[in-house]
Amino acid sequence: MKKIFLKDIAEALNLSKTAVSMVLNNKGDENKISKETQKRVWAYARAHHYQPNQMARALSLGKSETIGLIVPNISDIFYATIAHYVERKAKALGYNVVFSSSNEDPETEKQLMYSMLNRQVDGLIIASTQKNQEDIEELNRSKYPFVLIDRHYPGLTTNYVIVDNLRGTEQMTRHLLKQGRQRIGLVSIQSGLEAMKQRQLGYEKALRDAGLEYRAEMVKLLSPFEYESEMKEAIRSMLHGPRAVDGLVFTTHYLAASGLRALKALGVEVPGEVALISFDELGAFDLVEPPITANQQPVEDIGRFAVEILVHEIARKGAGMDKQRVLPTQLLIRKSCGA
Repeated sequence: MKKIFLKDIAEALNLSKTAVSMVLNNKGDENKISKETQKRVWAYARAHHYQPNQMARALSLGKSETIGLIVPNISDIFYATIAHYVERKAKALGYNVVFSSSNEDPETEKQLMYSMLNRQVDGLIIASTQKNQEDIEELNRSKYPFVLIDRHYPGLTTNYVIVDNLRGTEQMTRHLLKQGRQRIGLVSIQSGLEAMKQRQLGYEKALRDAGLEYRAEMVKLLSPFEYESEMKEAIRSMLHGPRAVDGLVFTTHYLAASGLRALKALGVEVPGEVALISFDELGAFDLVEPPITANQQPVEDIGRFAVEILVHEIARKGAGMDKQRVLPTQLLIRKSCGA
């Protein structure tokens, strides 16, 4: 079937394109277009399967009814799940979502931001590399609607939705201490991300509060890209000597999964010899043996609040909403921690 355009409807009904556009954008009544004319326009549009030009509609309305979502890795279950809830909430509020991955590369993130701005998205939700502060500051100065998720810039006043990373790992470490573990190691990644810094600080705080000494050799920071190959040796080094660990805190779900594989390869019994606990939940953590204790992040709330704040910003509503959210995590206790 031949595609028809707004001008075709106007010519067929002997109306101006402006009048037809007003009707199809539900502005007929406010522009005093008769009910009869509105009925004719809608009937013709439906009969000929008219589909609006979204770009033209965006230009006429001054908005695209689309928001952009930039995450480090859309294939990561954590970000994929957030994307699902962002899309679901956005759809409920009348918005489409465009997804992109930065692959933890600040230059890619910057290019994606400006590409989406050129596509006239109405606002952005960004899980940033935290290496593009100047560009985030520019969004702030221009009063462009955006919300940071999972990661934010502590030195900037922005809208964000994050979790309480410090309290999360503090709770995890304290839980292992309650199970009688006294030599608890931490496995994290080499990163300048504020979230990872806070998770290590939470671990250190729990040890201090328990009167235990923080020991640098019990903390292993692995490459974010080579952690699989580095994991076995990192754990092996923590299992030897008089300070051999009897508990391990992993700061991400993928580190915990890799750590469990390494412990099994080394013949270490979990939780008998070493207890294990993960920051963040992976879908199969309750299915592996032993099931892994995890501090679950509220991914649905992260997605929902981010969209609500962003739509609020797009509408230019100044007050009435908390636009900086720090959400609690929930400890899911399973066999791997020895409880």
